[in-house]
Amino acid sequence: MTGRTMRLRRLRRLTTGKGEGGAGRTGLRRGEASEVAAPKVVALGGGMGLSASLTALRRITGELTAVVTVADDGGSSGRLREELGVLPPGDLRKALAALCGDDDWGQTWSRVIQHRFQSQGDLHEHAVGNLLIVALWEQLGDPVQALDLVGKLLGAQGRVLPMSAVPLELQALVKGHDPARPDDVDTVRGQATVALTPGEVLSVQVVPSDPPAVPEAVAAVLDADWVVLGPGSWFSSVIPHLLVPELLDALIETKARRVLSLNLAPQPGETEGFSPQRHLEVLARHAPKLALDVVLADQAAVPDRESLADAAKRFGAAVELAPVARQDGSPKHDPELLAAAYDRIFRMHGRIGPWR
Repeated sequence: MTGRTMRLRRLRRLTTGKGEGGAGRTGLRRGEASEVAAPKVVALGGGMGLSASLTALRRITGELTAVVTVADDGGSSGRLREELGVLPPGDLRKALAALCGDDDWGQTWSRVIQHRFQSQGDLHEHAVGNLLIVALWEQLGDPVQALDLVGKLLGAQGRVLPMSAVPLELQALVKGHDPARPDDVDTVRGQATVALTPGEVLSVQVVPSDPPAVPEAVAAVLDADWVVLGPGSWFSSVIPHLLVPELLDALIETKARRVLSLNLAPQPGETEGFSPQRHLEVLARHAPKLALDVVLADQAAVPDRESLADAAKRFGAAVELAPVARQDGSPKHDPELLAAAYDRIFRMHGRIGPWR
């Protein structure tokens, strides 16, 4: 038995409180019926893609945990990370904002923490939420406790956790990063640079290469009924979760079902020209042992359904096509439509769970 496997089992026992197969947070064993319990869902990602998923998921469950990438090195997050040596707070802030309710309290706080100062000085473009999160990190000395406290202040409908306990650097092998050398492969460093490269991203890795996972994030994955990966920036927000060894082990070992939510369109630079099935192919290269149960895609964004189905079969997954995009033509998810798609997947593809 490997050391990581032993740690995963200890985390499962700590989470359930009664060892493997014991009662979870709902007080029910998996499979026991209750009309009030909701599915325990963990959503992994970062940026606006994760925010879209969380905004939808909070409409159908109160048992929701966001596990957020910590490789951002641009903007306000990058400045705070460089100056103070902290985790980049920006994607964590966006996830908290997405979990705010639709009432006046929730929407007011969502706007406040997303507010950016405009000035001629050092505060320019810093987000209020970033400063609040970092202040609590310094006061409490515990990133998880601080994020829980921010969530309580906002009335967040779920929990937000970083995927790793240390800030990560994203590195990518990119073909044609320099347009003057289109056939050369270079190592490109930094999430902001990778996201905007004009070249073809071949693979990504994180530094350090064996970063520590946040134990609460691993425990949430092991205790979940469903795990949702994506949508989001594929190489800089989605795949990095698979590069944290303990988190990947948890995703492989968990008894939860796993849904991969595809983007509505290729991202300029990072996945320019990618078909839906190619997104799956690069995911498989980074995590060949990962299995999936469902691949969710917008029906209008899949020109070749047979090829996508073939790519999904390599993960053991079925494809679900549904209208999840906004009707204004923008490549953004509609929260209500995405919520309906997730709800249908959980009910049609899930085991008979406590929420049924």
